[in-house]
Amino acid sequence: MRWWHPARLGFAVRQGLANLGQGARLFFRLLLLSGSSWRRFGLIRDQIHFLGNYSLSIIAVSGLFVGFVFGLQGYYTLERFGATEALGLLVTLSLVREIGPVVTALLFAGRAGTSLTAEIGLMKAGEQISVMEMMAVDPIDRVLAPRLWAGIIAMPLLAAVFSAMGIIGGWVVGVLMIGIDAGAFWSQIQGGVDVWADVGSGIVKSLVFGVAVTFIALLQGFEAHPTPEGVARATTRTVVMASLTVLGLNFMLTAMMFNI
Repeated sequence: MRWWHPARLGFAVRQGLANLGQGARLFFRLLLLSGSSWRRFGLIRDQIHFLGNYSLSIIAVSGLFVGFVFGLQGYYTLERFGATEALGLLVTLSLVREIGPVVTALLFAGRAGTSLTAEIGLMKAGEQISVMEMMAVDPIDRVLAPRLWAGIIAMPLLAAVFSAMGIIGGWVVGVLMIGIDAGAFWSQIQGGVDVWADVGSGIVKSLVFGVAVTFIALLQGFEAHPTPEGVARATTRTVVMASLTVLGLNFMLTAMMFNI
């Protein structure tokens, strides 16, 4: 039977709609349980430390090297137009608007998202989720909700660190290595970056990416088959689905924010 046979196609569509509905139900249930999660802020704080602090090194180092590359590429591009003094503005706008939130979300999906999926999948495989349910403890309230809010909080902070390190990397290349005037570098940033339009758009994107990536990781872990192979497949799906979702959301958010 071919893959496009009506029976197989109908089964795939029905299965996709069922998965979408199940994910939507879980998401709205997480939102309803947000109040009780914030009353136990210690759980959220611990998860912020787990997701954010342990991802800080890769975010900072990646941001620095991205800033190096942007400094070099931006200088040789602007040199053609005699506008090398605008290097700082080019690097900063590229980072805070687009590159910072997007790359941070992709790195977050690869580092923290996979950890969340594997952790919850192993809890399910070890029957810890079932034990919680037998003890009348809601695993969604106790396990998933704090991790969701931790991811939402950690993502903008990590994106800010990424952008800051990228700007420093652009300054190192442009000012220290190439010899652009330091005053012109920083004054262009100060005069050309709008807090609400530029920095604000990056914050909104990072919040949306935090919700999307963290929820996908939690959903895949919670719905994983309780076997080593099931957990491994769920971890792989987390990276693929989260990366594609971030790129798609970035396009839609950019189109809405800049009225395209």
